[in-house]
Amino acid sequence: MSGVPQVPQKDPQKTFYLETFGCQMNVHDSEKVVGTLVQEGYRQVETVEQADLVLYNTCSIRDKAEQKVFNRLADYKKYKKQGKTFGVLGCVAQQEGEKIFERAPYVSLVCGSASYRNLPDMLVQIEAGKQRVTGLDDRETDACFETEFTARTNPHRGYITIIEGCDKFCAYCVVPYTRGKERSRTSESVLAEARQMADLGYTEIQLLGQNVSSFKDPAGKQTFAELLAAVGEVPGIRRVRFTTSHPRDFGRDIVDAIDAVPTLCDHVHLPVQSGSTRVLDAMQRLYTREQYLERIAWMKSAKREISITTDVIVGFPGETEADFAATLGLLEEVGYDAVFAFKYSPRPNTPSLKLDDAIPDEEKAHRLEVLMARQREIQITRYKKYIGTNCEVMVEGRNEPRAQWIGRTTHNKTLNFTAPQTATPKAGTYAPVLITGSFPNSLLGELVI
Repeated sequence: MSGVPQVPQKDPQKTFYLETFGCQMNVHDSEKVVGTLVQEGYRQVETVEQADLVLYNTCSIRDKAEQKVFNRLADYKKYKKQGKTFGVLGCVAQQEGEKIFERAPYVSLVCGSASYRNLPDMLVQIEAGKQRVTGLDDRETDACFETEFTARTNPHRGYITIIEGCDKFCAYCVVPYTRGKERSRTSESVLAEARQMADLGYTEIQLLGQNVSSFKDPAGKQTFAELLAAVGEVPGIRRVRFTTSHPRDFGRDIVDAIDAVPTLCDHVHLPVQSGSTRVLDAMQRLYTREQYLERIAWMKSAKREISITTDVIVGFPGETEADFAATLGLLEEVGYDAVFAFKYSPRPNTPSLKLDDAIPDEEKAHRLEVLMARQREIQITRYKKYIGTNCEVMVEGRNEPRAQWIGRTTHNKTLNFTAPQTATPKAGTYAPVLITGSFPNSLLGELVI
């Protein structure tokens, strides 16, 4: 179910604060947590000081994100004396389990993402005096990640999780261990939620999954591409996005669906991680450079222009200068509209921990700087080509200091635009804009009257 749930008046004094770390999956997970707690009579507040219950929904995909959570917990341990209850949710909770109680003894609740529907019962145990409560699942869990209530934070754009977990076991990645095996929803349940969102006034939907293109309908009715097209055909829906795709499962039928259904956005995020086949093999990515470029060719031959973005890891163990040069060459060959690049970070339980030839951190930092400088040049060129064209934006808000409106294009680009004083675009509406300027990460324009 979606929308803001009706709040039963159980105990208006119970308050909670929730901070989210990590990806869009975590953001949507937090919406599920909020909806569940509100239904139980809790009231969300904006600061730790105001809260009885303090929750951190965590990400463990990189060491930096994990450490940030523990640093935050250390900062707030002084509040334990005030009777606050602290809980760690999500990937770090699943990864570390009861070890969290050792690192942060003032934490009372540790809950993995597959156990959010059990939060009410876990909180009852804490209120009854139990000092430490856990909700963890092993990798083989079939536990459903859906919750009955979702408190969506944006009234116009919403997320739908269609698949949870990962079976790929990339050498560097902790997700298969923290999110469990792949398990998909039925296409019927996804479409029912999409129709419900449309009835509530949502016009943009984003389908989510660790490997969204690995979706397998348990009922066997639709492939991912067919589901994507069906969501795009729901009356009232004007835009559909999806993330993240694994190249191994990215089929040409996805590009065909984008071509055939106008509501599917002209943007695909397809993580490559490295431009070197040798490194891809060491990463256990299950494809070669050539196979990845084949998928890029499918998108470049589409009837409409598709914006392509990616993820890159620099400094994977054993990455040579030649391997790194191959990645730089891939950036030039593909011409990405954005690259999210990170230094390799060793993660618990992953196969890459056993690899030799670790790259010094200063070299990883240097390679990251070189890569992002190269990508910035590519984006400057790519964004300039939009100048003089018209596009439709979904209005997201207004930047008062600059007297500009903020919108997003179907290519997933931020577009800041001006409008006459007689025109007042509203958030959630769609507006035609003439693009008049560009920057490395955004566009500038004027509302077309």
